[in-house]
Amino acid sequence: MNNLLNIKTPAQDEAGVLKSDYGLANHGLGNLNTVYWNLPAEALYEEAIFRREARIARTGPLVVNSGKHTARAAQDKYIVREPATEEHIWWGEYNRPMNPDKFNELFSRLQGYLQGRDVFVQDCYAGADPAHRLPIRVISELAWHSLFVRNMFILPRNREEYRQHVPEFTVIAVPSFKAFESIDSTRTSTFIAINFAQQLCIIGDSGYGGEIKKAIFTVMNYLLPLDGVMTMHCSANQGASKDDVALFFGLSGTGKTTLSADPRRGLIGDDEHGWNDEGIFNFENGCYAKVIQLSATAEPQIYSAIHRFGAVLENVVYDPVTRIIDLNDDSITENTRASYPLDYISNAIPEKRGGHPRNIILLTCDAQGVMPPIARLTTEQALYHFISGYTSKIAGTEVGLGAEPEITFSACFGAPFMVHHPMFYADLLRRKIERYGVNCWLINTGWVGGPYGIGKRISIHHTRALLSAALNGDLLNVDYYTDPVFGFQVPTQCPGVPENVLYPARAWPSQQDYDQRYRQLAARYVENFKKFLPGVPPEVVAAGPRL
Repeated sequence: MNNLLNIKTPAQDEAGVLKSDYGLANHGLGNLNTVYWNLPAEALYEEAIFRREARIARTGPLVVNSGKHTARAAQDKYIVREPATEEHIWWGEYNRPMNPDKFNELFSRLQGYLQGRDVFVQDCYAGADPAHRLPIRVISELAWHSLFVRNMFILPRNREEYRQHVPEFTVIAVPSFKAFESIDSTRTSTFIAINFAQQLCIIGDSGYGGEIKKAIFTVMNYLLPLDGVMTMHCSANQGASKDDVALFFGLSGTGKTTLSADPRRGLIGDDEHGWNDEGIFNFENGCYAKVIQLSATAEPQIYSAIHRFGAVLENVVYDPVTRIIDLNDDSITENTRASYPLDYISNAIPEKRGGHPRNIILLTCDAQGVMPPIARLTTEQALYHFISGYTSKIAGTEVGLGAEPEITFSACFGAPFMVHHPMFYADLLRRKIERYGVNCWLINTGWVGGPYGIGKRISIHHTRALLSAALNGDLLNVDYYTDPVFGFQVPTQCPGVPENVLYPARAWPSQQDYDQRYRQLAARYVENFKKFLPGVPPEVVAAGPRL
């Protein structure tokens, strides 16, 4: 906000109470108007409302609109190419190189742009394990972004910790600042530019909160694997025993958040985790759930959490008179989101840490309607599917997607956030699976009885029954049949699930159409995997589909 009239704002008197000794001059930011340091949720509510950034919905959540970008601008992410890190980075579609001089010019203009403006600062941490915790700072133009950051990351415990906070990575998010394509060599006026050498990420011309969250995730995906820590785009929960941990890999829309929020199990986290020699640990302090058509019946915990004070509802439609939100209205975007602290889920594990996984679930949303609802994988098959990362991108999760789901292969179930080559992560995963004897499963949360538009989405009740049977060991001693195309093992029975659900071909009107569609999908797998062949062990390549 460019407060040219110096209007006193609600939290102005408290703006510097939780200020760090490591000031913004260390980031090259000067001549700012008011800097609001580490404001709590209540103060950020007041500031966001005062600045007309947000409205309060019934029961207390903050409703915001992210502007023209209602999803990640994946094609506008850049990494500065410089000698210290370039050999480690998987350059390509998602890691586009930026010249250091271009970054410095862009950042210099951003520094000038912020002069005379108010900014909000949140000092926090990424990583619940103290041994692998990254001190971070997020400097934002918008008050609601500051609340989003408080929801998503781990906060210092007291005033002294705030005072002594020194960030090892900083994000500066300024949605009203735009790049000039012809000058900055960017694709559009939007940019998410990460400079590992300067420990800095700058974001412009996008108000989507997920860009801040995923920028930090990208940084963790670069740093921790170099220390032997497996970084994962997954949710995690835990049973009665600390060693009964389950991981759920998957892209947005595949069910990571929904399936991990199980009232019978403790929630470690819903999206980003590390796996070291002690076990699993969350990178975050909150959840960022997709909430379109969220059901109070099917997902009561998430439904309750997003209706509380402190939750931020991003691009959710509401009635301005009654202040009632409409979770079924996708007129702004299909990708409606809610961020809220993890402890809004009643069975969340406060430490945000667990033991070593007993089960790994690879989630795919198969819009072709041919994959079985669950399959047991060998280690090699798990690595093949992990590297492939097959799913269907759901409308709205990225800029440019249409109404229909789109087939995609996203390496490691999170290619836009992975910095190293996929085999680097896969090798870490193999060592973990083999060392700790993990059971690996593929679960399809997509369509059955035909592709999107003809078939129907698999019942969440059937998916939960299959998942429960896998986690409690009921599927370890049943009969299996071998899938004729992919070679993995599919159970012939499961408590609470009709037998025909386990045989996807039976739900299709035509066996011939099913076979044709399945082989087409398998061919896409094979074609996609060709780019990974150099360096991938032959046993992993052989674990793919047979045509």
